[in-house]
Amino acid sequence: MSLLIRNARVLDPASGTDAVMDVCVENGEIHSMGENINGFPGAEVIDASQQWLIPGAVDLGSWLREPGLDHKATLATETSAAAASGVTTLCYQPEPGASVDNSAQVNLIQDLSDAQGRANVQVIGNITHQLAGETLSNMGGLKRAGCVAVTNGWQPYADLDVMRKAMEYATTHDLTVFVYPLEHALANKGFMHEGAVSTRLGLPGIPAAAETVAVAQTLSLMELTGTRVHFCRLSAAGSVRLLRQAKQSGLAVSADVAAHQLFLTETDLMDYNPLCHVRPPLRAESDRVALLEGLADGTIDAICSDHQPHETDAKLAPFQQTEPGIAGLETLLPLTMRLVEDGTLSGLEALNKITFQPARIIGSEAGRITQNAQADLVLFDPDALWTFTLETMRSQGKNSPFENWAFQGSVSHTFLAGQPVYSAT
Repeated sequence: MSLLIRNARVLDPASGTDAVMDVCVENGEIHSMGENINGFPGAEVIDASQQWLIPGAVDLGSWLREPGLDHKATLATETSAAAASGVTTLCYQPEPGASVDNSAQVNLIQDLSDAQGRANVQVIGNITHQLAGETLSNMGGLKRAGCVAVTNGWQPYADLDVMRKAMEYATTHDLTVFVYPLEHALANKGFMHEGAVSTRLGLPGIPAAAETVAVAQTLSLMELTGTRVHFCRLSAAGSVRLLRQAKQSGLAVSADVAAHQLFLTETDLMDYNPLCHVRPPLRAESDRVALLEGLADGTIDAICSDHQPHETDAKLAPFQQTEPGIAGLETLLPLTMRLVEDGTLSGLEALNKITFQPARIIGSEAGRITQNAQADLVLFDPDALWTFTLETMRSQGKNSPFENWAFQGSVSHTFLAGQPVYSAT
């Protein structure tokens, strides 16, 4: 397919480009960029005046559920939601019930996603067998099958020696380890951030130290093993400080934050709202401010959706019995652009956190608009005003606390390798 996008404001964080120009796409790649380009004969022409052309977003944390937890969501529903939300690359997160132990499981996930053709799905494999934290997985086989990283998710290791050996084995295969930092003994089956609000509500709390202690342990093991580590879903101010120090000392470490952690705090649980039951928990306002500062100074590399779709019943029980997680794909780009509106980040800086930087973390060439790059592109109308509602969500999971939030700017078209996968009209 040939495509010519005219008069778009091209925003490419990878190159720092911010200019109005034409972009020509041929055979799934960006053929040329500039002013008054002549497209190929028969090319579809889109006049993108007053619109932005941005790279498709790269989401580092999506719990896509299928195969194994299809009652919560499927690759068909979630990649459809991704396309409509300007997300063209998704990192498949393994979890109990949908873990990734071998190449056959990797191939099945890739075949299912390829059949949909709406998004690139990059698989993160298990670092231990069935995420049980005891026996190491066949990481070499997982890498050969296409896994971009390995993780144990939120599941604990049997002990630190197993974690050390897992990190050493991952290093021999040049695999990044995705770490969800949590010291389970300190978390002690809590449900929300430990503080004044948890005391008032009478709910068991999870102290910020449960995260920061785990970050400190992992950083120590990094120095011992030389492992490349990516910290997932930071939530605490202490973790940001530790990460900043680690980067200053030259450790090969990166980190992300879930978009909802930048806007919600423990006070949003004052009415026991199960839609705000997340892991890690929503923390204090001081933690939220530290996360924003970490984004602004580059300590935190990426913003992700931490997309966790659930069936309706999973959020209908009393708070302590509900399952944690927000269906966040469809609010990733809108919430990120809010950081531009409030002055936290510039437009290019914000887009960098959801395109080029997450792509770099998984070793992908996605997240850029340059000649010969794959044409994973999004046309974004910065002036569109709209209200987010659960009824219009494309995800199978309707568990979002952002219902009735008003946003400015929306996706009008999404292209995957130059092929249209979503159009608002």
